Amino acid sequence: MNKPRGSALRVLAIILLGSAPDAAPASAATEAKRGVSTDRPVSYEAFGAVGDGLADDLPAIVAAHAFANAHGLSVKTKPDATYHLGRRALTAIIATDTDWSVSRFVINDTDVENHRVSLFAVRSLLKPVVLPIQRLTRDQRLLDVQPPRDCWVRVENGRKRVYIRKGLNQNNGAPQRDCFILRRDGTIEGAIDWDYDTITRVEAQPIDERPLVLKGGIFTTTANRMKQDKGYNYWLRNIAITRSNTTVEGLTHHVVGETEVGHPYSGFLAVSSCANVTLRDCFVTGHKTYSTIGAAGKPVSMGTYDLSANEVVNFTMVGCRMDNICDPTRWGVIGTNFCKNILLENCVLSRMDTHQGVSGTYTLRGCTLGHAGLNAIGRGTLTVENSTLNGRSFISLRGDYGSTWEGAVVIRNSRWIPACGATVQPTLLSASNDGQHDFGYPCFMPREITIDGLVIDDRNVPKDYQGPYLFTDPDGASAPEANRPFRYQLTEQVTLRNLTISSGRKLRKSPDPDFALRVRVIETN
Repeated sequence: MNKPRGSALRVLAIILLGSAPDAAPASAATEAKRGVSTDRPVSYEAFGAVGDGLADDLPAIVAAHAFANAHGLSVKTKPDATYHLGRRALTAIIATDTDWSVSRFVINDTDVENHRVSLFAVRSLLKPVVLPIQRLTRDQRLLDVQPPRDCWVRVENGRKRVYIRKGLNQNNGAPQRDCFILRRDGTIEGAIDWDYDTITRVEAQPIDERPLVLKGGIFTTTANRMKQDKGYNYWLRNIAITRSNTTVEGLTHHVVGETEVGHPYSGFLAVSSCANVTLRDCFVTGHKTYSTIGAAGKPVSMGTYDLSANEVVNFTMVGCRMDNICDPTRWGVIGTNFCKNILLENCVLSRMDTHQGVSGTYTLRGCTLGHAGLNAIGRGTLTVENSTLNGRSFISLRGDYGSTWEGAVVIRNSRWIPACGATVQPTLLSASNDGQHDFGYPCFMPREITIDGLVIDDRNVPKDYQGPYLFTDPDGASAPEANRPFRYQLTEQVTLRNLTISSGRKLRKSPDPDFALRVRVIETN
């Protein structure tokens, strides 16, 4: 084995012994004399990596990235290497461009030191700044605060709870929060969702002007076999991205070795607390669904993800793909929370989901979604165009968060195969809110829905089938108005144009005649 030398050994010692990880070596010339070049990409082998798929290469990888960060150097791996990432609770900090080429990485989660530690963390080296933000109003576009450079900002009012979840995974909600980009001139990008008379917490992270690109890499995870009868125990062992202005290109992640027991993952590519992140041409894998006892004391399925995005402003996925998108034994591949502006383009995934909201624009263009479909909560404009969806509904507004979408829905030139072609009663938009639960905010159906070019491929339907429904019975229309303390605002208008139903049946409004009478539908040629 090649052993670390000179500065390489010192950097490795710093990382493993916990001394200041960002302490810079004396000079580039000194480093060069000690055997590590400072004028070309850093290799893992220079710090002792073997790359045979057996030796634990993670300590060497940690040291290599620490050296690259200190000198502003990129990292490049050997294409024919297989790096084993071992069981230790170590994290390689990535702050420079990294090219993993077609190198392979082995992750064995059957025996680990700490499952809550990431393997890689893509971070900015810029220090957080303090911003004096005391109040905000919904949709505010300008602040009397001018940071030294553009920042990703998160504000919170810890005295108010929102997204108070209903159902088997019920909870008492999350603190009211917003994330946005604050420009140097005080302008705001990312619609502010709430009014803040009080702000109890502010975080501000400067945005690196230079893009960081993470390329390639073929990662294979042997899944965990953790046993726990009650509650969730989420695993990381992943790549955590918190640096704004980052692109991940051509990364592949496989999952193997799943058994009858296991616990969920929070996302192998996990993006959070940053802005302007793009995943391009990545291959991901759906995880097996396991169950546990939920907050209501009853069995629930555990959500487990290969992709996640939380509190991201401008999150984009282009050309990302997976296999087996109609396999119902696999959980939907992605979950997101509290994001602003999401774009999926030319992706093939089992689902797209915004758990605790997205605002601004939520757009699918040229995509194919599988059995878990398209789920939405939030406000703004939800657009689906030139796409094929396979969910039980074309769009599902999550009932556990009030089925709220405050704004418009636009569907253009798309196709819907209900339940991947299984026998179901098709319902275009699924929503459920009987007005009995306080979610922490008023709830809305989409104010207006425009459909301009949609094929409903209702190939397998129940006996006595009369046609697809536009809506479910979203508000339980038979319940007396007096019993609705938290009224659900209904859709004002639906415009239909170029709608084709393969069975030849007519589109019906809703299984509830009272609700059907309250919805205005305009059909045009």
